[in-house]
Amino acid sequence: MEATAVSTSMNGIAQFIQSGGIFMWVILLIWAIGIAIAIERFSKLSFKLDVDGASFMNELQRYILSNDIQGAIRVCSGSVAALPKVLKSGLKRSNQSTAQMQNAIDATALEVIPKVELRLNYLQLIANISTLFGLLGTIQGLIETFTAVGSADPAQKQELLALGISKAMNTTFLGLLAAISVMMLHAFLASKSEKIINEIDEFSVKLLDLLGTKQEKEN
Repeated sequence: MEATAVSTSMNGIAQFIQSGGIFMWVILLIWAIGIAIAIERFSKLSFKLDVDGASFMNELQRYILSNDIQGAIRVCSGSVAALPKVLKSGLKRSNQSTAQMQNAIDATALEVIPKVELRLNYLQLIANISTLFGLLGTIQGLIETFTAVGSADPAQKQELLALGISKAMNTTFLGLLAAISVMMLHAFLASKSEKIINEIDEFSVKLLDLLGTKQEKEN
């Protein structure tokens, strides 16, 4: 019984896609690309580029206050996340002026931040394109429908018109479904990206303040 229900659902989906014409396959291809980009970005942002900024900074602070700058650098070297890489560049110049430390941090941030935001703008583009292809498929379907109705038998016109419009709307439905899902993924990933960038800004300033205060005490 369950196998029959699954088979019926699969047949319904296949019929739904086939009835929409070529644009249904175009939308599915674009949607698949969007999902692939989202999965790749989620993997990078969640498991490679992100780190608990507050906990990481607390750990660095303990090393710095203990005058163990090399230990703090080793902690940064043990992570591939964006924040440790930026802070590490500042720690390497901890014996130099605040301006030099700031320049090192800024240079590394300019290198790291584009990697955090990489390909996120593509998701917005894919969402827009999916919607437009859905509308384009609908217009093509309506043109084909009215052309067919114009040469059809009067008794069949109403049935052909209803069937044709139903088919034409399928592309709009799929296009909007793809666009909405990709937009939601983009919003989620953009928030993670923004969190990483904000932590870089916040903890870079805190590191500079901490190292600057340490230098003043030593002098």
